[in-house]
Amino acid sequence: MAVARRTAKSVWDRFSASDPGLLRLMAGLRTVGAILLALAVLALVDTSVTHLVAGAMAAMVATFAIQEKEVRGQAITLALGLPVALAAISLGALLNSRVVAGDVFFVMLIFGAVYSRRFGDRGTALGLIGFQVYFVSLFVSASVSALPELFLTLTIAFVCSAVARFALVPETPERTLARLREAFRARLAQLVAHQIELLDADAGDVDAVLVDLRRSTARLHEAALMIQGRLEEGTRDASAAALLQRRVADAEIAAERLGVLLLNARSAERVETLTLHLPNASAAMPARARIAQDAGSALRRDLRALLLLVVRLVPDDRGTALPYVRNRLLGYREERGLPQGSPAVQDCFRAVGEAARAISGLRLAVDASQDEEYDTPEAARSREEFEAEEISISGEAAAAAEEEPTGLRRPTTRAAVQVSVGSALAIVGGEFLSTQRWYWAVLTCWVVFLNTASTGEILVKGYRRLVGTVLGVVAGVALAGAVGNHTWIAFALVLLCVFGMFFTAPLSYALMSFFVTAMLGLLYTLLNTYSLDVLVLRVEETALGAACGIIAAVLVLPVRTSHRTDEELGTVLARLREVVSAAVAQLSGGPAVDLVDLARDLDTALDDLRSSTKPLTHPIAPLRARRQNARYVVALLETCAYHARSLAATAELVPSSKSVAADARLALAGRRITHNIDLIAAHVRDEETGGEIESGASIASMLDSGRHEVLRTGSVAFRVLRHLQRLDEGIVGLARPLGVPLAAREEKAAGTRNVG
Repeated sequence: MAVARRTAKSVWDRFSASDPGLLRLMAGLRTVGAILLALAVLALVDTSVTHLVAGAMAAMVATFAIQEKEVRGQAITLALGLPVALAAISLGALLNSRVVAGDVFFVMLIFGAVYSRRFGDRGTALGLIGFQVYFVSLFVSASVSALPELFLTLTIAFVCSAVARFALVPETPERTLARLREAFRARLAQLVAHQIELLDADAGDVDAVLVDLRRSTARLHEAALMIQGRLEEGTRDASAAALLQRRVADAEIAAERLGVLLLNARSAERVETLTLHLPNASAAMPARARIAQDAGSALRRDLRALLLLVVRLVPDDRGTALPYVRNRLLGYREERGLPQGSPAVQDCFRAVGEAARAISGLRLAVDASQDEEYDTPEAARSREEFEAEEISISGEAAAAAEEEPTGLRRPTTRAAVQVSVGSALAIVGGEFLSTQRWYWAVLTCWVVFLNTASTGEILVKGYRRLVGTVLGVVAGVALAGAVGNHTWIAFALVLLCVFGMFFTAPLSYALMSFFVTAMLGLLYTLLNTYSLDVLVLRVEETALGAACGIIAAVLVLPVRTSHRTDEELGTVLARLREVVSAAVAQLSGGPAVDLVDLARDLDTALDDLRSSTKPLTHPIAPLRARRQNARYVVALLETCAYHARSLAATAELVPSSKSVAADARLALAGRRITHNIDLIAAHVRDEETGGEIESGASIASMLDSGRHEVLRTGSVAFRVLRHLQRLDEGIVGLARPLGVPLAAREEKAAGTRNVG
């Protein structure tokens, strides 16, 4: 029984780690629940199959369109959405037989729906409801005579959506944040487990373990970003949000650093150290090898102990075993009980101690009263450091409002004009293909513009939608043939497709399109309008809509992919400079600042850059050199961001820690890095600069004659210099692919000017 429970918990941990906060699962269940409830109520009032389809589609729209985080805001938007839906279905029925007037209104509706995004989540939801319900009226061929029954159908659909949202599958910011914390714990546990595998892996298995390690690190970072995005709504006040944000960032950085040090230790020691764990081999080993073997065994033991701390990272765990493990690991931070071994291996033990401290801090942020009676002096000092940090967190900070563009430069206005032009083209072209189902081309044109910001993104999204549609047609043919005239079996399969659509939407747009098209094949079967020609027409209309969207994006107020990537690159460089300069200043004895906020801004900017470069790195991108260049630049920036976050985490310890002291000489080491970042940022902005990238001597050698003393002060000083050195190398490495001139002693750059 215990084995079964552990197995079930392990499987659940893997699932929750793959879906942080269970956001995709809850979205799918909520939408399916709303549709199922609407179908049940409509069946009780003995409505027609056509209105069953309309009710199911309306319930789906009313559920997925609303993305507000606060429950009160969701209720208000849902209440406002019903009159918008009733107006849309009425206009659809009135204009259904008036071709020109209907087409003109449809284009105006599309413009308004896209333009309404500028009013936030509520404007986006109401615009989406208006557009989609008008589309439903076209899909079911709504007529004026059927409006009373359609009004009843829509009202039932919206009420069922409210019941599913607020009663069947309730969602509050606090619950979402709690699930995200659990997902972070699961992903942190996965990362530590993969680090143990790295330690134990044979030489031939290291590459596979490294792939898992990188994937786990990326997923942990993703979960951390999602938590940060939900903090303000899911915590009781701004101070609690800032505290939890700090603890999550500490745990993420400590886990990343531990992985890097383990890899360094394995590379440095190789067979004669960590991998020497064969039975009965110690007698034949020299003393150094026996010490290495003992250190390797101790490190494995402590990593498993660290994994235990992560697995039991919940407030209701009590007892003496966990505090004992925590206290022993915390002692490594102050050289207490540090096992013998090479410098690389001892750095791993210190990193284990730092990770244990970060995990303890995360637990304290969730449950303030924790095992104080078992504290050792090291644990008590860590607790005092946490309390000092908590006291230093100020109240709610006023966010500086950024100047927004106006007129046609505003993203929502530009997108509205582009979608309107593309939709007008799709209407004209769609009418030539089919006077009955031309609206599929318009829907595709609309969809390819959602959540896109450049021509390249629209091209890739159109391609993915077409691929998913073609595959969905094949599935639709098979499902329609299997279902036949069995109405409720068809509705059951529709629900499965809806769940698949929402569960896979954040992962793959092609998969989502596949489920949408398969669902449509079933809906056509229910409406007795199914045929192979209809599904083939669906592919043709999809291709036409994607083409019209791309044409509009290229010809009407275009945003070139290279221009957007340059903007995002400039933002990343600016955020990187802020983090580096602030961290170095604090490490040099300057005033304390909130480095966690700066590091979070850097992470957000880097994620935006990754998104903007996806069209350049997609397999269909024709320019191979451009694709490789973009990947290289993003990889270098990710490395720089890691070392900048690590610097910030170390600098955060300076005001309160007894083991981390400021050193004024570090200011000189950071000056060259910020100078080089400024030059690269100016070059990306097309500004004239007379300077060149400085490189040459290592960061450590730039310090004065006392540099050897700095390196001997302990592992913290050594790590600071190493992070600065890696940052310096990464920034100099950026100069070549971005075409920034190097100093005369370096080779001149060769490459393109921007990321693309």
